[in-house]
Amino acid sequence: MQELIAKDLLSIKAVFFRPEEPFTWASGIKSPVYCDNRLTLTAPEVRTDVENGLAQLIKMNYPEAEVLMGTSTAGIAHAAITAHLMGLPMGYVRSGAKDHGRQNQIEGKLEKGQKVVVVEDLISTGGSVIEVVNVLREAGAEVLGIVSIFTYGMAKGLKRLSEADVKNVSLTNFDVIADVAAKEGYIKPEDVKKLIAFRDNPSDESWISKGE
Repeated sequence: MQELIAKDLLSIKAVFFRPEEPFTWASGIKSPVYCDNRLTLTAPEVRTDVENGLAQLIKMNYPEAEVLMGTSTAGIAHAAITAHLMGLPMGYVRSGAKDHGRQNQIEGKLEKGQKVVVVEDLISTGGSVIEVVNVLREAGAEVLGIVSIFTYGMAKGLKRLSEADVKNVSLTNFDVIADVAAKEGYIKPEDVKKLIAFRDNPSDESWISKGE
């Protein structure tokens, strides 16, 4: 499954590698990879693989799941489609409480004690998804864990997830996608070391000159 999803994401440029001309993140960090999993929603065949894959991960890793909760905004559509496939209720967690109406931060019905799986599209440093987990826990939910389409496997993200005592399982990851990208000709084989060096320490830009 990891290689299938990797090929899917690369084929529609949901994950796009450009080590020779890095992208610049809002933080100023230079990155050899661009990721936009929203593109899966406009590619029906890829979307089918992704949603069936997420449903399979949930059944395998969180068989007791009672509710799926998407992250705002990227995880909402994936949570909705996967929940539909599984016959489960779903909702989503806003990045902040509404300033009107009932001032909800959690949208959708959620009972205290319900077993919840959080659906996220991408995990890098893990900050935003852990905020969602905390909101759900404060509301009395039992968060079984997270499912995501893609994870970078960055040390900071892994540490945060561990400290928050929350499990994440992903359809694919940075290492697999880098390997598939080299095999499929999206990047040169020698670029893989650069990509892994970036993943291991994004703030260290020495990867840019590696192998040159």
